[in-house]
Amino acid sequence: MSKTVERVQTGVRIEKRLLKVLKGLAEHLEMSLGDLLEGMTLHCFENKPPFSEATLEKIEQLKRVYDLDLVAADSHKLREEGET
Repeated sequence: MSKTVERVQTGVRIEKRLLKVLKGLAEHLEMSLGDLLEGMTLHCFENKPPFSEATLEKIEQLKRVYDLDLVAADSHKLREEGET
């Protein structure tokens, strides 16, 4: 059973290579970037893994293509170029 929601347009800043991987994954899964992010977030809120093994393999491929070397442990240590 589908639920009706209200969506809003938002502008968020995100690491460039991470965004490329997310967009590539959304395209691979034939869904919008917003739908991918909503699904990932809802799974995380329930402490459930959002991806199958096959999808995780695709993510690893995309990370190699876009030189994404960040891991979860980096998440609160990121700074933009020029920041001190």
